[in-house]
Amino acid sequence: MDEDRAMTTVPLADPSTGPFAPAESAAVQVAAAMGPDVRSAAIGTATPAEDHRRVIAIDGPAAAGKTTVAGVLADRVGAILFDTGTLYRAVTRAVINEGVAVDDEEAVTALARRHHIDISPPSRDDGRRFDVLLDGKDVTWAIRDPDVTRLVSPVSEHPGVRAALLPVQRRIAGSGPVVMVGRDIGTTVVPDAGVKIFLDASAPERARRRHAEQLLRGDPSPYDRVLADLIARDAHDANRSASPLRRAGDAIGVLTDHRTVADVVAEIEGIVRSAWSRFDAEDAASVAVR
Repeated sequence: MDEDRAMTTVPLADPSTGPFAPAESAAVQVAAAMGPDVRSAAIGTATPAEDHRRVIAIDGPAAAGKTTVAGVLADRVGAILFDTGTLYRAVTRAVINEGVAVDDEEAVTALARRHHIDISPPSRDDGRRFDVLLDGKDVTWAIRDPDVTRLVSPVSEHPGVRAALLPVQRRIAGSGPVVMVGRDIGTTVVPDAGVKIFLDASAPERARRRHAEQLLRGDPSPYDRVLADLIARDAHDANRSASPLRRAGDAIGVLTDHRTVADVVAEIEGIVRSAWSRFDAEDAASVAVR
């Protein structure tokens, strides 16, 4: 089960304080080659110069509810869902599989350039929203293992890895409308996104969700360990040198503690539809002037 999906069974910290204070579905198939020769994403070939007003950037810390909310929201507004974290998790899975040292940036970057990730519509009904393939092998749930979770932050902070994946993410953004989920979407990947949301929840609440998810998957990790891992990851993500997790200055903060998915989605959908109506009016006015 997805790390944010556990929120769907229970009700959903103020993002204006703490380490993340202001300073990141339609069926989709993405073929992402990680390296300088990145292939075109299957859903588009846009460039960063294209119109990103229909991009909904949802950033926030782990287990804040990003993927669950984004999935429902994408269905409601007719947008593509793309969780950028799956790319970094797949790289981390490859790092672990091949025994590469996480702190060896050159080796990790070389590995990222060598492997291929495919994200495609779900092949089975086990809670997944899409398949994640690493060189053709299904790693959808393998990239959610605790060992990947503990190492994905240091892997994702390597500039070489981020540089390899950035063109793919921006190309997807240009295919909009799209809901993009991550930690640096609104600050680095698509800073001109039409709507930026920073989804947050308290660390204990996020740990409870992650713990429940892991128990359902048969992982007996104690709650205290899960909480400690989340707090450590928060600190690491907020203080890394490459694209640290932070709330974009123009992002709207949305809290998920003690709230249902439907409530959170309704709030964000209202923000999105208001913004899109404004964009439509601007376009109509522009055409009238011509």
